[in-house]
Amino acid sequence: MKILTVIGARPQFVKAAVVSRAYQAHTKLNEVIVHTGQHFDRNMSDIFFEEMQIPKPHYNLNINGLGHGAMTGQMLEGIEKILIDEKPDFVVVFGDTNSTIAGALAARKLNIKVAHVEAGLRSFNMKMPEEINRILTDRISDILFCPTDTALNNLNHEGYNHFDSKIIKNGDVMLDAALFYSSFSAKKSTIIDDLKLDQYVLATIHRAENTDDLNNLKAIIEGLNEINNSIKVVVPLHPRTKAILTSNNLKVNFKLIAPVGYFDMLELIKNCRMVFTDSGGLQKEAFFFKKHCVTMRAQTEWIELVENGFNLLTGANHEKIINAFNILIEKQSDFEVGLYGNGDSSKIIADTLATY
Repeated sequence: MKILTVIGARPQFVKAAVVSRAYQAHTKLNEVIVHTGQHFDRNMSDIFFEEMQIPKPHYNLNINGLGHGAMTGQMLEGIEKILIDEKPDFVVVFGDTNSTIAGALAARKLNIKVAHVEAGLRSFNMKMPEEINRILTDRISDILFCPTDTALNNLNHEGYNHFDSKIIKNGDVMLDAALFYSSFSAKKSTIIDDLKLDQYVLATIHRAENTDDLNNLKAIIEGLNEINNSIKVVVPLHPRTKAILTSNNLKVNFKLIAPVGYFDMLELIKNCRMVFTDSGGLQKEAFFFKKHCVTMRAQTEWIELVENGFNLLTGANHEKIINAFNILIEKQSDFEVGLYGNGDSSKIIADTLATY
């Protein structure tokens, strides 16, 4: 059976890597990897793939730096040509990026079966491009691999039990990745020593609703500045966001560092006191490594983290960010609850496809 995997964002490489390892246990599964080029990253050199044991893509479409319509359209055209040549039995897509919907649409229009990993997630915010991508991808997929009970319930509420699709709760492939790569990061990363970090909290700001809205960005910066008076705040910051801070004369008292690789980020999470973020993936990674999280968004796809007290939603609100810090910094929680499976979600994906 030939599986064609479509990926485009760096987190998708990590997720696809652990699933690819699971494929290798099945002699009947043959994988072809297509990188759309959505996230262009100079750090993705040969050593990146070698150190992380990530299979190198068979195709790279080099499509990036475009608006949503142009990007998705060009991806759709490029993936379609590859599908016609490769004739796979299944197309596997991850998450909610433009690469995700382009891969699923191209396959569906050629009557090729689609499997969606991380299906059923909902923010219920239709202004998010990611929400559009994940909803449409779910609807045209043959197999929906759900990471959580919440995702499963979302699909049932939307009537998916009446659709011609197979729904499987397999757990979260990011947990597989975190467990697998944690030992690598401990050996390879020197970032804690390099930055001379001891007691600190980790924060990230990248979502457009925060970086492109000056009021939101100001509120977040003010909150993190105030927290930095109590404990060091470390923020890996994209140059684009840093330029916005500079152009608007927003004063930063906390420690800014350049964007970091996956190994360094794992070590920053493992050694911090808690996490502040507007990222989806980092909310879960904080939980995987037993850290509380403040999510600086109005909603989250990972509602089970909020319901179980591991995560507090604050939006871009200065006072709420401070209050959440005060609540969580000394809080003790039982992180052993199994919200995201047992670290075998990739095996379940491979076993399902091999016997489909």
